Amino acid sequence: MIHRNELLGALDALLEPAQFRDYGPNGLQVEGGAQVRKIVCGVTASRALIEAAIEARADTLLVHHGLFWRGQSGCVTGWMKQRLALLLAHDINLLAYHLPMDAHPELGNNAQLARKLGLVGQASFGEQNLGWLGERANGPGFESAQALADHVAYILNRPVALINKAQITIKKIAWCSGGAQSYFEAAIAAGADAFITGELSEPQTHLARECGVAYLACGHHATERYGAPAVAAHVANQFGLEHVFIDIDNPA
Repeated sequence: MIHRNELLGALDALLEPAQFRDYGPNGLQVEGGAQVRKIVCGVTASRALIEAAIEARADTLLVHHGLFWRGQSGCVTGWMKQRLALLLAHDINLLAYHLPMDAHPELGNNAQLARKLGLVGQASFGEQNLGWLGERANGPGFESAQALADHVAYILNRPVALINKAQITIKKIAWCSGGAQSYFEAAIAAGADAFITGELSEPQTHLARECGVAYLACGHHATERYGAPAVAAHVANQFGLEHVFIDIDNPA
């Protein structure tokens, strides 16, 4: 058991949120009990995850997607009231780290996604250097864009939308988890043969076809399932806390 502030200090030292221009507050978003014994972690602070944390008797919830984002109205009504009411009634701390949890070089979403897919990062690119560029860790590459897509679909256990089925060996691979479709042009400029991310928007289809670079949309949630449990395991081991990852399925 440790004090909440000690856990916050360790997470801030690990993830360095002050280094990022983010879309919402990082760190403690909802204050619960002062003492931390058990952490539940997950991707998004949805009502389902909060209810699962209550069922697991957790006092702290660590997520990638918190409750508060730039541009919200600030009104505590509807779904926001319901989520906050559950957290406050059960005295649960909500800790959220967005871009810092994407970017950590070992525990972040991009690093953990690379580990799952058998990729090794060699350089960064894009806004705030959040995109990764590298190669397959073992072997000469993938024989085609379809071979890469099949590999990713197998590892992530979900369908992959592949744009531009390039019949070339895929050697240079760029990736950025979540909704990083805006990084595609930077990935092309960095010399990537293929770009892996979570989502696909209309312009990227044309860019992939016109520039000859394969685009793989693999699911926002599916590409960001790995950072939260890695970070939670790290701090839990540091302080001797109990932790559990709860994956609330999301097809997006």
